[in-house]
Amino acid sequence: MHLNSPFRGLGGSSSPLFMHENIADIRINYSKKSLDEADAARNAFDMFEIWWNEAIHSDISEVNAMTLATVSKGVPNARIVLLKAFDERGFVFFSNYKSTKGHELEENPNVCLVIFWKELERQIRITGIAEKTSTQESIDYFNSRPEGSKLGAWTSTQSLVIAGKSWLKETFDYYNERFKRGVIPKPPHWGGYRVKPTAIEFWQGRPNRLHDRLLYTLQEDGSWKIERLAP
Repeated sequence: MHLNSPFRGLGGSSSPLFMHENIADIRINYSKKSLDEADAARNAFDMFEIWWNEAIHSDISEVNAMTLATVSKGVPNARIVLLKAFDERGFVFFSNYKSTKGHELEENPNVCLVIFWKELERQIRITGIAEKTSTQESIDYFNSRPEGSKLGAWTSTQSLVIAGKSWLKETFDYYNERFKRGVIPKPPHWGGYRVKPTAIEFWQGRPNRLHDRLLYTLQEDGSWKIERLAP
């Protein structure tokens, strides 16, 4: 990029901002579907289930991948987790309770989940409160996992600094030997979280960046207020 680029000095800096060639030209004109109030379910969970069913019958890889955003001491953090269940109680994922996200959720349970299905030109943002699932729910899901994933839950001191890949292999081998003659139990530091939503936004890409955005906000009586947001 030349120094006389229109991006030079962006943000008040006198230094040029160098951008990779053609990044600023990447754009898609969304046009597959629309989202109208007349066609929207009155309950946010019903609306999610409609979109979920369309997603799982589409050619989407990792359809249950979602971004989990947390905040600790005013600093945001985000990572991808996998949705493993949902109903009118909330949206469930599983993790190591002693991980970074586990400590952040203990400090501040306010979270946001984001699901993006580019194949459908759709995004869902879920704002809510995270709480641990019951121990039995965690055990039931843990018992459904492949053996390697069970051993992985015992092996990983998630988010902590480790000596190297050899340490992981040695630790995995240790637990593999330890549990090879019996049932692999759920580790006490591993389990589920349920995000109880207070608001869910459904975003449908539209031409000319005039996207459809419907925001569902939970009311005190359990109903959902639906509002259209500007794109």
